[in-house]
Amino acid sequence: MRWLTPGGVGAAALVGGAVWWGLGWGGLVPLFAFLLTGSLLTRLAGRGAVPPPRTARQVAANGAVAAIAALMGRWPVAAGAIAAATADTWATEIGSFSPHPPRLITTGAPVPRGRSGGVTPLGTVAGIAGGLAIAGISALVAPGAGFAAEAGAAWHGLGVVAAAGVVGMLVDSLLGATLQACYACPACGVVTERPGSCHGPVALVRGVRWLDNDGVNLAGSLAGALAAAMGSWLWL
Repeated sequence: MRWLTPGGVGAAALVGGAVWWGLGWGGLVPLFAFLLTGSLLTRLAGRGAVPPPRTARQVAANGAVAAIAALMGRWPVAAGAIAAATADTWATEIGSFSPHPPRLITTGAPVPRGRSGGVTPLGTVAGIAGGLAIAGISALVAPGAGFAAEAGAAWHGLGVVAAAGVVGMLVDSLLGATLQACYACPACGVVTERPGSCHGPVALVRGVRWLDNDGVNLAGSLAGALAAAMGSWLWL
């Protein structure tokens, strides 16, 4: 199965190289866990359909923040960014199996499946599990028995990264429901998150034109990193 475009392969190599350079081989473990589980869940959510390969832009949106944090040698921050990307991916893909329709996180109004900003109880629980999974993996492979050598610090580190994953997931959903660009066809009323044409050029009906799904994913990853940075400063 082809998971990445040629550009996506190059971007993934750059992200992986930066994480390895800054954090060593251990840093690649949570990153690989995110990439593997995300790709498999996307395939599963497609009910057997082969999803389009991820582009360089998509890889950068999910991995650039972790790569920069890794180059700075900040284990919790890099792990928080990866946890946020994982939580969002697990929430989206597993949430697609929810027996209940998603509801907009800001108003609670029902929205079509796949619409940005829509959340379900199943997806939310899955997202929390994704953040916890990355936090647990990171605590196991990070130097100093989980971000610090003091007794009990590993548990604090796990909690910080898991919470960062949830923060990133929530920020992603909030931006998806408010500022992410949303378009509608003037002729048939079909709503889409991609600019282009349907029966004619689609019109922007919500959000800002330059903020697409990749931008929202980048912002969610950044929010996770910042939450982990704040948490590590307070508790580690």
